[in-house]
Amino acid sequence: MTQHHPTRPTHHDHPTRPTRTTARRTLRRETTATLGLLADTEDFTAMRRYATFPFTSHTDYLHHVENHLKTLRATGGHTSVTLFDPEDYADHCAATGRDPDHPTSRAHYTADQATTGPHVPYTGQPLATLLATLVEVTVRHTTWEYATLLLAEAGECPDCGRHIGHAAFARASLLLLRLLDAAGPGTHHLVCSVPADEDQLVAALRTDPHSTGPDLLDTPHGGEFVTVLAAGIALGGPGGVVLRTTTPGHPDRLHGWRLAEGQLHPLTEAEVFDAYCTDAHTGDPIAPEPHVHHLAGLPLDPLPDTDPRHHPH
Repeated sequence: MTQHHPTRPTHHDHPTRPTRTTARRTLRRETTATLGLLADTEDFTAMRRYATFPFTSHTDYLHHVENHLKTLRATGGHTSVTLFDPEDYADHCAATGRDPDHPTSRAHYTADQATTGPHVPYTGQPLATLLATLVEVTVRHTTWEYATLLLAEAGECPDCGRHIGHAAFARASLLLLRLLDAAGPGTHHLVCSVPADEDQLVAALRTDPHSTGPDLLDTPHGGEFVTVLAAGIALGGPGGVVLRTTTPGHPDRLHGWRLAEGQLHPLTEAEVFDAYCTDAHTGDPIAPEPHVHHLAGLPLDPLPDTDPRHHPH
């Protein structure tokens, strides 16, 4: 009778047990980190009231932040940055019962912001670039949140019971599609501006020659643009859209429209020129850009039911 013995296992049969150093490196690469960043001197000064906040200079603080980000990136893990808002932080601590003058509380707030708020991945870009991107993303997120809230609170039409916010969003989507269809080929940059209470809601959307209207509605920038335009429609106040089209070998073309009663009405060439060549803060004239044509707004086919806030039976 032949007796069979088990074959001695080789290193191919079982994975080699990792060393402690290798295991730690692997875990670092699989660990995410988020840093709450004080973007400006005003926010930095607000945090200096806490005794456990160790920095005295915003410049020195940013220097330490950049070095820390580089160290985190060197370990191979994923690192992102979110804005640290001292006022919101104080509210967060009051709501959760945490001591605001404690590093653990700051860590809890940052973790919460990383989950619910906007954040930007750190990939080694200069801190100034990272800050500018983070501020832009945060402003866009805040604008979208506020515009969404306005739509949600718009209520129902007293005549037909249809929700005004839903109707305005559907209408804004159709207006964007008609704008892009009228603009034709090229790279387009659209900006929608709507006053709301004491705020100014602004959304921007850039398209390329391969973009199509329906696809843009499903993108974050497209959704933000439509939401802000819809808020303007739902509020029934003033607002406007400007469009800049770039095509190779030709001057840029600038067009503009005025929002009123749920429609976009073309501006005249003179009105478009004034809109682009006037400082929005001071009212002073600005020299026109070279190789740019200021043109009247393109005519758009009107949508039915001029005001989505009223839907007759």
